[in-house]
Amino acid sequence: MTVFWEPCAGGVRVLRLLGDTPCPAVPGVIGGLLVVEIGPYCFAEKPVRPGAQCTGTDTHEITGNFVEEVTLPDTVRVLHSAAFYNCRKLRRVTLGAGVESLGSDLFTNCRQLRVFTLRAAADAPTGLKKLLGAVSADITAELDGARLFYPEYSEFLDENTPAHIFNHSIEGEGYRMRQCFTPGGAVDYAAFDASFTQACVGESADTLCRLALGRLVQPFGLSDNARADYELYLTAHPADAFKLAIDTRDEAALRLLVGLGLPTADAAVYCSRAGWSAGAAILLGRPKRVKKTYDFEDL
Repeated sequence: MTVFWEPCAGGVRVLRLLGDTPCPAVPGVIGGLLVVEIGPYCFAEKPVRPGAQCTGTDTHEITGNFVEEVTLPDTVRVLHSAAFYNCRKLRRVTLGAGVESLGSDLFTNCRQLRVFTLRAAADAPTGLKKLLGAVSADITAELDGARLFYPEYSEFLDENTPAHIFNHSIEGEGYRMRQCFTPGGAVDYAAFDASFTQACVGESADTLCRLALGRLVQPFGLSDNARADYELYLTAHPADAFKLAIDTRDEAALRLLVGLGLPTADAAVYCSRAGWSAGAAILLGRPKRVKKTYDFEDL
């Protein structure tokens, strides 16, 4: 893989990657210097600024619709403006805990972005709050031992015409959930779980099942009361819960729903029609079939 880069305070700023993979991993060290910044329009279909240094001879730029997943090193501290601009097929960004500064329009038009994966303990301070602030659409955050779903929210400016005063309003519980962090930057799980009750007022069944399953499958910091709330919702909406688990091929979620004692007959039919044999085996109470292996003594 080829890297265009330039020196910056504390190390290296990456300006562009070239290669043949849509899922690049940005190196942590270039020329003996730490990679600490991802430059403006790094993965966008924009010309690289003149004077950049280069590490190789690849010619195919990893930009725009070619990009599907990006893995950043733990050393990265800054993501500059529009770094992922118009990466319409970008699904996942994996990075460390140390991101401190984000530019504007970071994920503009990244319509397929679904997951932030952080290499960090579930209770560690991270830059997750800043990342979530850059995405108003549905997004899932994965940490070591926790999986949190943040629903979409919308912002509106309503003008009071005679007075020319604009009123700012926000629709969707996802905004409130994005504020559930400690002053140090760690996830505040108690606050996150407490927002579920309000989410039940206006969010869809699919959204609420995602919230509940995410917390129950990886229940870091989950209180008994919050667990009861999530389980009660899933018990009251078994069809939606099973459909989500089957559509996403989530075996852990499916086992959890079976463990709650929910009726499985309709789900088994849906799973069979979806062509997911492993899921059907779970629903029908059969262990997953393991292929038989042979060694020379069997011959």
